Amino acid sequence: MTMTPAVEITDVTKRYGRTVALGGVSFDVRPNELFALLGPNGAGKTTLLHILCTILRPDGGTARINGVDVVRDPRKARRDLGVVFQEPSLDDRLTLYENLNFHGLVYGVPKAQREQRIEEMLALVELSEWRERLVRTLSSGMKRRLEIARALVHQSRILILDEPTVGLDAQSRERLWEYVHRLRTEKDLTVIVTTHYIEEVERCDRVCVIDRGAILAQDTPAALKEQHGQELIRVTTREIATAAEIAASYPDGTVHKDTEVVIKSQGDAFMEAFLTRYGGRIRRLAVEEPSLESVFLSLTGRGLRDQAAGARELTYEFGKRGGEHTK
Repeated sequence: MTMTPAVEITDVTKRYGRTVALGGVSFDVRPNELFALLGPNGAGKTTLLHILCTILRPDGGTARINGVDVVRDPRKARRDLGVVFQEPSLDDRLTLYENLNFHGLVYGVPKAQREQRIEEMLALVELSEWRERLVRTLSSGMKRRLEIARALVHQSRILILDEPTVGLDAQSRERLWEYVHRLRTEKDLTVIVTTHYIEEVERCDRVCVIDRGAILAQDTPAALKEQHGQELIRVTTREIATAAEIAASYPDGTVHKDTEVVIKSQGDAFMEAFLTRYGGRIRRLAVEEPSLESVFLSLTGRGLRDQAAGARELTYEFGKRGGEHTK
């Protein structure tokens, strides 16, 4: 017996004037899967989620939530969706309880069930003691947790998170992901997340790499790294001009910060020639094993983010003279 996908996207297109936001996107998300859409800002991730959430109509193709067409029957499709949008959408003049209660009322959740769900969700995201506090008194991380709780009050089966950790500090980001993984296990949720933070998708079941409205690859993180990943060299130079020169000298070079550039490694002979040419102008050099960032670089020819977290590095700190360095 074939299992119905939790989400099914088939040849979805969307244009804004002459700009192609989505150019025939297709993929499935399995029930209880943690599925990531990985791409830079402007890749089409949010447009795709807005179509799934019935906020936008596609120009072509179909999108289904648990077999329900989002265009033909948007109300029924929304019943199974819980959404945390990129921009905050809580009413900070209300208490935590009032925000959740209003959401339950909008979705027609009966009073007894609504009260039970509110208490359950507040406990799950560890905000029960803040129940009667105004939302404006919460930290950014606590507000995100409350938004997740709100998205699940009506017993949604699919949780959509659009860049959920933007603006959060590292500790809050890690804690938020702890809640997401716990919710997925305890509530048998399907979770779809969009992000441009690579370290956040390493623990996902599958990753869909999207750029400029097109899907470039999709598979498990391990399979993507095996198929498309490669060793990278991350160089911190002493002068801005040197970073620009290195990026210009290598077609795959990308400047991430003023004095930081990433290029593809091409073996020991390449490294020797590179150090001979630039060693005296380099402050730091790190050799990184294949990562999802290198996957993105390989597929698109450009970098995705500023920092490669989680990649194992062989790092060299250079002294004032080209041949002097320490591991």
